[in-house]
Amino acid sequence: MTSMTSLTLAANPERLPGPLFAGIDTHKDTHHVAVVDGTGRPVNDREFPATPTGYAQVVAFFQSHGPVERVGVEGTGSYGAGISRVLAAAGFTVMEIARPNRRHRRLKGKSDPIDAHQAALAVIAGTEAGIPKRGDGLVESLRILVSERHSAVKARSQAMNQIHGLLVTAPDQVRQDYRALGGEKLVAVLSRSRPAPGADPAIVARHTLKRLALRHSLLRDEIAVIDSHLNILIRVLNPVLLALSGVGIVTAATLLTAAGDNPERLASAAAFAALCGAAPIPASSGQRVRHRLSRGGNRKANSALHRIVLLRMRHQEPRTASYFARRRAEGLSDRDIVRCLKRHIANEIFRALTAPIPETPTGMLLRRRRQELEIPITILAATLGVPYQRLRRLEIGTRGDTELEQKAHEALNQIETPKAA
Repeated sequence: MTSMTSLTLAANPERLPGPLFAGIDTHKDTHHVAVVDGTGRPVNDREFPATPTGYAQVVAFFQSHGPVERVGVEGTGSYGAGISRVLAAAGFTVMEIARPNRRHRRLKGKSDPIDAHQAALAVIAGTEAGIPKRGDGLVESLRILVSERHSAVKARSQAMNQIHGLLVTAPDQVRQDYRALGGEKLVAVLSRSRPAPGADPAIVARHTLKRLALRHSLLRDEIAVIDSHLNILIRVLNPVLLALSGVGIVTAATLLTAAGDNPERLASAAAFAALCGAAPIPASSGQRVRHRLSRGGNRKANSALHRIVLLRMRHQEPRTASYFARRRAEGLSDRDIVRCLKRHIANEIFRALTAPIPETPTGMLLRRRRQELEIPITILAATLGVPYQRLRRLEIGTRGDTELEQKAHEALNQIETPKAA
């Protein structure tokens, strides 16, 4: 392949003194690297294999040209993940570069050298460039487990759908045997069944139903193991996140994965909201001032925020309920209120991701106070009219419940006052 810079270097034989910038167009088997000076004029470009040896050659290539201030890499979450980690470990400042837009490609064309050069120019201009996720810590482990869980849940649902679909078209006797069953009970009965050998459609249907039920059970156990592993990692990474109302294991893992191993790369709560697609986009023109809904961002993180809103609304979390009532009185539709709540929750999640972990959670304070008064948890739970498991989850910090916490303290105040008197 003829180098893109061979002709350009002839027209610019001398580069300006100062720092250099680089861009990398990543692919599965090869990476094309381009180096430019501070004005964007090409200095050199070369193709390297996408292997550990090739990554070391890229580092040596940069060092041979002098100080490289920043390196723009396309696809830091896919083909560029390996080279990004190597460059960061070597002390280079790595920036994530978006794919060149179609308008530029229509005007300038497309090739690996051109894309690498445009990545370097994007680094200089600071457009479409951001700090990538490191992908070398526990959050990367979370991402792998969440991806595995997603495929397992999808396969489990597919197995159940196949069971129901087969029961719709199965022979009448097979349908009659399992007509009154559903859900996990249906799976359990099918797993224990012992169909007779044979090639009759009814017998084959029973064998297929048994295998599908066993597959469903196997996937269910696999998901339980993944959830246990996720729970351990999240409690090491950020136990405060799990203590928030409406945040479960999968939701917490999704939000932590969206932020990455280096959440400090997110400059503000607004940046995190934009990452989650919960920040409205300006759409004003002339005298009309308005905002539109963001359809971009991390859609899985956006879905996680939506689940938190729905759970808080379902359980009548005090702050959510009062906010919902106030905004509805102002004339907002339920859909608009949910969008506003997602932005507020995104701000709350951002604080939990970036703030230091408190040494003594509020639930532990409640537990210590209850034990000082020598009140069993079952007695306090019966006084509050809630299951003791719910109170226990609040005390150990696995669930946040502002309303229950307030009621528990009020009940302890009533018990403590007569003792003090």
